[in-house]
Amino acid sequence: MSDINVVINTKSTDSYFDGTLLQWIGWNLLSGLISACTFGLCAPWGLCLVYKWETAHTVVNGHRLKFNGTGAQLWGNWIKWFLLTIITFGIYGFWLNIKLKQWIVKHTEFAD
Repeated sequence: MSDINVVINTKSTDSYFDGTLLQWIGWNLLSGLISACTFGLCAPWGLCLVYKWETAHTVVNGHRLKFNGTGAQLWGNWIKWFLLTIITFGIYGFWLNIKLKQWIVKHTEFAD
């Protein structure tokens, strides 16, 4: 009898986050510094740095995520959302968290 090696797909189906606390603190401090040094004008770029780090360290069903959004893309939405909030006397502000989350998810994909 001969031995037959059967190759089974060993791709992990686990979901996990492999970032560390020190990395998280560092990226958030950098984002805060970028925002503070530019009086908030470059906050979208700082946020994109944090989102890029978070998704790069997130694995869903064995597939690593990748964030492809840019600060320039977010800045355009940032201005639009700001103007809509002013025009509606703050009412649109209730939707900002949802709009930001939708934008993040729209720019998140699997890396492989």
